[in-house]
Amino acid sequence: MISSAELSRRLAATRQRIADAALAAGRQPGDVVLLGVTKTHPPALARAAVELGLLDLAENRVQELTAKRDEVPGARWHLVGRLQRNKVKVLVGTHTLIHSVDRRSLVDALSARAERDGVVQRALIQVNVGDDPDKGGCRLTETEDLVAYARARPNLAVEGLMTILPLPPDGADANEEARPLFAALRQQRDAVRERFPEVVHLSMGMSADLEAAVAEGATMVRVGTALFGPRGAGPWRKDAA
Repeated sequence: MISSAELSRRLAATRQRIADAALAAGRQPGDVVLLGVTKTHPPALARAAVELGLLDLAENRVQELTAKRDEVPGARWHLVGRLQRNKVKVLVGTHTLIHSVDRRSLVDALSARAERDGVVQRALIQVNVGDDPDKGGCRLTETEDLVAYARARPNLAVEGLMTILPLPPDGADANEEARPLFAALRQQRDAVRERFPEVVHLSMGMSADLEAAVAEGATMVRVGTALFGPRGAGPWRKDAA
């Protein structure tokens, strides 16, 4: 685990990257929320991030998020990995923003649980903008239909779109490869907003390509390695700590 001092240095450098990219694109740095992806890292490092002012934290796995949630007071949690319907009950009502809603059956499960619990579940629609078979998400052409379907369900608030891009080819510039795909998602978001103006957020961009994401309008960037260092061999588990 890296030290708090090293995390502070990495956090400052990442925030500077976001600020530089935003200003170069004529945007304000404050328009972009930095999510720290704590996948495989222990709660102690997540707590250090919160103490340094990084309140928005993200996990790929439901089990890891729920294991860490009570260990990191003050954090605002985001789920950015795939969500199975049988895990819906442990997320709804916990103030977690779910970035990975990508199919009608999941919309139905989230809505039903939220209605049962008397809460409104916040969500983003995940779009497989790169048509990568290894990534989740609806097709770009299906986005508006899925947003409309989700928006019509009770107790579900659709706040934006999310994407995870294919890995760039070896030796390619990650930002150059990513930018046209991020632009495509932004254009789709803009089209959806003509019907549903509350669909504001664009969750896109990671450690290697956040500059392209910010240039194309990202409101949230998801950064793990650049902040916390290389991932561990597997998910953090409380019983193995």
